[in-house]
Amino acid sequence: MKFAAISPYNAISKRAFPEHVVVYDSTLRDGEQMPGIHFTLDQKVAIARKLDEIRVHQIEAGFPAVSDGERKAVKSIASLNLDSEILCLSRTLTADVDAAIECDVDMVLLFIATSELHLRYKLKMTKEQVIEKAVVAVDHARSHGLKVSMSSEDSTRSDVGFMLDLFKASAEAGAVRLGITDTLGCAGPEAVEYLVRKIRDSIDLPISAHLHNDFGLAVVNSIAALSSGAEAIATTVGGIGERAGNVSLEQLVMALKHLYKKDVGIRTEGLTDLTKLVFESADLSIPANQPWVGPNAFSHESGIHVAAVLNCPLTYECVNPEEVGNRRRLVLGKHSGSHIVVNRLEEKDIKASQEQICDIVRAIKRAGEDHGRISDDEFWKIVDGILKPGLGLPDCSEDKE
Repeated sequence: MKFAAISPYNAISKRAFPEHVVVYDSTLRDGEQMPGIHFTLDQKVAIARKLDEIRVHQIEAGFPAVSDGERKAVKSIASLNLDSEILCLSRTLTADVDAAIECDVDMVLLFIATSELHLRYKLKMTKEQVIEKAVVAVDHARSHGLKVSMSSEDSTRSDVGFMLDLFKASAEAGAVRLGITDTLGCAGPEAVEYLVRKIRDSIDLPISAHLHNDFGLAVVNSIAALSSGAEAIATTVGGIGERAGNVSLEQLVMALKHLYKKDVGIRTEGLTDLTKLVFESADLSIPANQPWVGPNAFSHESGIHVAAVLNCPLTYECVNPEEVGNRRRLVLGKHSGSHIVVNRLEEKDIKASQEQICDIVRAIKRAGEDHGRISDDEFWKIVDGILKPGLGLPDCSEDKE
């Protein structure tokens, strides 16, 4: 049985979203830029297939100019004939665009920095030179049949007038999408809303947003971007990526679906398996408290919580764990009460007295105080050491914790 029991006060939200919201996932590009991560070709193909399986709209397969191996991976993914569109990243350099052309992707994501800091200390270029470079790159890509998205790097620290000049010139050259980036994750939702609205009011092209999570606001900022007129959001599985990471795919999709009633068409039942695949490929452990897909996302130890969940899961779960491919876990530890003990015994048709139940609970609490979570093997050893045959099942209608 599926269920959802989110706050009714979400209904007061006045946010409106585009009819078609595009999720373009950058796990294979920005996700892999997380220090220490490297995906093999086989792993990239497997992840791309899984992203396609859950119906992610667009997959940013990589940055072909980085290396021969990266180019081979992007080209291999583009040749899979997936339903998802395949994108790749490119600087506004002819050689980069040529690498994208060779890979036969559906769209190239061109980018160039626009903040004064980047112009002065990284690019060492004038604003006029930046615009000229962008226009040449857009024209080159378009002339070879590529759809082009033009993004401003470090948008949230850039002069909005200069960004508009860049975007207008790129649109005239044939770009079909414009992108802002919160490269350092240093903007709040109001700043993102302001930028998106300024661009939307000036240029009639779809807008994308690539948002980092340095202040922990990536998902909130993505909601702000979409409700201000952006149509596409870059995500990564589990929010992995450079520094503090990116917009978490699963958090964005579930927030839109349940808090704002905007289903973007992602098959959420595959989110946990997808996350396991990505994190295993990256040799990372999924954080226990990772929303939706972590092992603790639907785990309950407190006796009061367990008792309520056994009666009605909605008491401590607002969404059924099966909706994201996860499962409920009733955990034994120092906070456990009699309800979980009775439940475990009933599952195996084992009878015990009230006194024995209390002894088992006390033993679990002592073990939990000593070393934390109690495994199933340890639980049954405790039970075996306390139970005596022939006594009736107790009445455990209340917990005293």
